[in-house]
Amino acid sequence: MARPKVYITRRIPERAYEILREHADLKIWDSDLPVPREVLLREVADVEGLLCLLTEKVNAELLDAAPRLKVVSNMAVGFDNIDVAECTRRGIPVGNTPGVLTEATADLTWALLLAAARRLREGIDYVREGRWVTWGPLLLLGQDVYGATLGIIGMGRIGTAVARRARGFNMRILYHDVRRNEAAEAELGAVFVDLDTLFRESDFITIHTDLNPSTYRLVNREAFAKMKPTAVLVNAARGPIVDTDALYEALMEGRIFAAALDVTDPEPLPADHPLLTLPNCIVVPHIGSATVTTRNRMAELAARNVLAGLRGERLPHCVNPEVYEQARPAAS
Repeated sequence: MARPKVYITRRIPERAYEILREHADLKIWDSDLPVPREVLLREVADVEGLLCLLTEKVNAELLDAAPRLKVVSNMAVGFDNIDVAECTRRGIPVGNTPGVLTEATADLTWALLLAAARRLREGIDYVREGRWVTWGPLLLLGQDVYGATLGIIGMGRIGTAVARRARGFNMRILYHDVRRNEAAEAELGAVFVDLDTLFRESDFITIHTDLNPSTYRLVNREAFAKMKPTAVLVNAARGPIVDTDALYEALMEGRIFAAALDVTDPEPLPADHPLLTLPNCIVVPHIGSATVTTRNRMAELAARNVLAGLRGERLPHCVNPEVYEQARPAAS
């Protein structure tokens, strides 16, 4: 009996291969760079399983090129790279990897927040460039974190984990989301507010919501106009939630104090992008989940989603569970 075929769109931790090799034939784009679109469309022609990353657009074009596809597994929490509705229409379950990257991403959020607040990038450059000749009472003054107000956009798993860390800094915690998180309110004293209040009153704003039409450029010129000139913005969610041009203007004109970004729009950010010329903007290359343990767990979850889909079983982590409530369309 022929074994199912699975295409993996990037070099990922070995744990995923170990899980899948016993049950399927694997084809892997063995590179640290994304698979070219024309190669991807060719390679999915006879596969039943696709394990992909955020860099791959899974849309009608790709699904048309993969008539045997039974499951799509995204090695990420977010899935804005996938046309989930189209997959559902075709009876294809879509998996993601939630939960396992929560703490690592919250840790990085705090690393970025503290680095921006205390101007660590500028301090490192100051020393490396040989400008450090003495201690100075006005040298690289930053913003206090302890006792400040933290505004969290998106109080899901990651937002809640960020809020828990804020308690150690005795911070007032505000949050905004499409729905109340009463557990976070009870446990952490977080206060649900509208966006205008969050923008006006927060000393630090961190973003942890998903990217969708309602959050696209949610943080725009109007938002920056409401923020304190001492505010620090941290984005650890998706780049397009922030209007990049508006952010650049706000930083240049001193309408906010600093920003720290793990994600950008566009992504990757070109090396000659104006944001990278600003001393009060820290940019790192989407490394929120980049710990050995976390990436291994993500790879394992992604592989187990694929394996379940190949077997016709319910995915352990499915973003379109409604797919199981409809009959899979007959092959044409």
